[in-house]
Amino acid sequence: MDWRPERGDRMTLPTEPIGSIPRPATLIEGIQAFTHGRMSQQEFEKLYDSAVRDTIQCFEATGSPVISDGEQGKQSFATYWVHRLTNISPNGIPILFADGHVRNFPRLTSGPFRYGTSADAYLEVAQRYAHVPVKQAVASPSALSLLYPQGGIRGYSRQEFLAAMLLEQETEIRRCLHVGAHAVQIDFTEGRLSLKLDPTGRLLESFIDLNNLLIERFSAEERKRIGIHSCPGADRHSNHSAEVDYAELLPNLFRLGAGVFYLQLASETDRKRVLKLIRKHSKPEQRIFVGVTEPLDPRVETPEEVRDRVLEAAEYIPADRLGTTDDCGFAPFSDDTSRSREVAFAKIRSRVIGTALAADILGVN
Repeated sequence: MDWRPERGDRMTLPTEPIGSIPRPATLIEGIQAFTHGRMSQQEFEKLYDSAVRDTIQCFEATGSPVISDGEQGKQSFATYWVHRLTNISPNGIPILFADGHVRNFPRLTSGPFRYGTSADAYLEVAQRYAHVPVKQAVASPSALSLLYPQGGIRGYSRQEFLAAMLLEQETEIRRCLHVGAHAVQIDFTEGRLSLKLDPTGRLLESFIDLNNLLIERFSAEERKRIGIHSCPGADRHSNHSAEVDYAELLPNLFRLGAGVFYLQLASETDRKRVLKLIRKHSKPEQRIFVGVTEPLDPRVETPEEVRDRVLEAAEYIPADRLGTTDDCGFAPFSDDTSRSREVAFAKIRSRVIGTALAADILGVN
């Protein structure tokens, strides 16, 4: 079957990206030059604007009914807010990936905490060029809580930091919703990682509680547009916590009060086992977007493979609560060149087509 979605076609099963797309080489070089003062603000903004325009054109060409800006202007999915701040040090908590490379989370050196750049700024740039709805990813409270050093900060307590952080994040999400984000996705990749760092689960429970403090600030109607993304990381050619049993994460994950969940699934070795856990622990009001493409795999999935993964998921999740996504972003860190833009968009196109094929079989209206 050679089905091709046209831009106006109505998708009967929702499908959305996670967010990041590999940056053009010129933008990667520009980010480094701008960060180190070798490029002016005006030059960088022109380069960034061009990359966003091209990314959105390519995204829309896949037939995707919802897109993102590909996180083109972010240094990483978790640290975009750091721009222009002077009280942040790069030598915070190290995150070790399976292939041995390390990403360091930044560290707060003094108070007060505030955002240098809010996610709605990226969203508004994308909306200038998009002809379809745009979603926006934001950092999670649990990730940002790692900024505060264990030894504390003189004159600035952890409670003061957390209160300021939650206010910044609430304001950020409200701005995104106000300017028309299709959805706001809270990236919670550290959920599975927390179980690697603390197998007792106490760290995970504290992360869940902290994230709920943010989500509970929004109405039930607003929460329908607020989602949680969970995966074991995807940077360069590896992840940071795939060895952690999904069964240890999922029961706690669904305690989060979000209305939408974007869950890595394509790369799981036993998808049916995970789907059974999702069926057991998710709540009837929660929509589940299952991953049907694997960003770390260089091979492009066929639409038929995607279709079959959707139909498999529909055996465990009611079709009216089901959606599809990618397991993770294709380049969560700006300097990641392990995947090409062409492969990323080919996988997205397969996801869109395969989802439509499955919707036709399921007869979803």
